[in-house]
Amino acid sequence: MALPKEPRQKMINLMYLVLTALLALNVSAEILNAFKTVNNSLLTANGTIDAKNKDLFSSFDQKLKDPTTADRAKQWYPKAEAAKQLSDEMINYIEGIKTDIMKAAGYNPAKGDTTYNEDNLEATTRVMSDPGTKGNELKKKLDEFKSKILSLDASISKEFANLLPINTALPQSVNAASKKDWGTAYFNMVPAIAAITILSKFQNDVKNSEAMVVDYCHRQVGNVIFVINKYQPLVGQSSNYLMPGQELTITAGIGAYNSAAQPKITIDGSPVALNANGVAEFKSTVGGTGSYTKTVHINYINQSTGKQESVDYPVTYTVGSPTGTSVSADDVKVLYIGLDNHLSVSSNVGDEKIHASMDNGNLTKTAPGKYIAQPGKPGEATIHLNVDGKPQDVKFRVKTVPDPVAKVGNSKGGTMKANEFKAQFGVRADLENFVFEGVKFNVQGYTIVFNGAGFPTLKAQQVNGASFDPVRNLIEQARPGTTVSIDEIRVQGPGGGRKLPPIVFNLTP
Repeated sequence: MALPKEPRQKMINLMYLVLTALLALNVSAEILNAFKTVNNSLLTANGTIDAKNKDLFSSFDQKLKDPTTADRAKQWYPKAEAAKQLSDEMINYIEGIKTDIMKAAGYNPAKGDTTYNEDNLEATTRVMSDPGTKGNELKKKLDEFKSKILSLDASISKEFANLLPINTALPQSVNAASKKDWGTAYFNMVPAIAAITILSKFQNDVKNSEAMVVDYCHRQVGNVIFVINKYQPLVGQSSNYLMPGQELTITAGIGAYNSAAQPKITIDGSPVALNANGVAEFKSTVGGTGSYTKTVHINYINQSTGKQESVDYPVTYTVGSPTGTSVSADDVKVLYIGLDNHLSVSSNVGDEKIHASMDNGNLTKTAPGKYIAQPGKPGEATIHLNVDGKPQDVKFRVKTVPDPVAKVGNSKGGTMKANEFKAQFGVRADLENFVFEGVKFNVQGYTIVFNGAGFPTLKAQQVNGASFDPVRNLIEQARPGTTVSIDEIRVQGPGGGRKLPPIVFNLTP
């Protein structure tokens, strides 16, 4: 556009050009929010990976102490520790670059918050590519990290040479003829929040690389082999409180165990010694009338995996009153919010002489001696009884139904074969080890993020429902070396909606 000679018109045209340039540089709020959503998902996924790695190192500690695995653990633990150290150094380096970009975009630590101009296009350029050089320096350090972690052991290099998600190739959108360097291609004139997200993506790649190598080292230690050399009769009964006409069920069998792998048992938090048969015996004098629960916690070694595992088992009993009246929970001795808790009330007087009510929620009579309790809030609920004119109170604990566990297939995350992952229907919520049968949670939606092999540029998509169908095209692009993070998992079940922790999958051949 030619500039006119008249000064006022010159000024108007110049202002128009400046405004046009500003509009071209403007980044929409929707795009900035999308980057923030993906960045938060990556940070959450990194926390999940850290938790899994912590469990692996705890298991390493046990294997170092166990004579049957100590020698191999001493061989592989230092390699896992070295992988963690390399990862920590790389994560901290990238975190420093994030801080530099935020400061260049207006972040001031002295203000006491973390706000900065997320749409600033020049801050990233100044730090990473022009005049700054941290972009190319980052590529060099990522390549060095990949080389060092693969060199920890020849078998690690062979296993993961083509699987680690670290990829420092130029983005496919960059024309080779343009001769852009790596730092410019990734960070030139990129909004600050987008640069932070890209850096979080590289941190996620580093974390996943660490997790894959640490898990591999842990698997090389091998499982502990146990020899079954002891047998113990197991006898149980259906109830410790019966009335005339009620049925008694007795179960009996044989339990086999290894005498060297004695479990550690506590009852209500207090340790209980084992007898010569490897069984804990607990004796206590019961108190007043009502229903009670004692929690037995058993910590043991899984004979097939060699890992420490534990289980909690509630032992319930009822102390009767002089009138012979009792209240028992048909399903469990705890009342759960959002479920129909079946109660039985029995006495040596007629049912017509028994009146029951509840102080926390609703109690509905469904048949003689049968009730459904629907508690209102966590804590405690009291069943008020009037038996032939005599009052009696029975207390129950009230809990919410525990959170389900997010799964794909039968896996809660970790390594999975790429073809196996592609064959799955979607995300499901599994309520593990819950005493009620038939209680279900439905997945309402989730966010899925792909990066690593097959995804030089991170891909993220929100999905409504549980199915993988809306993202089937992205799943088909996945291959060994791809990392899939599933976050913001929303489920609906007893008591309303909930949000579950993320799950992360590293796809393998």
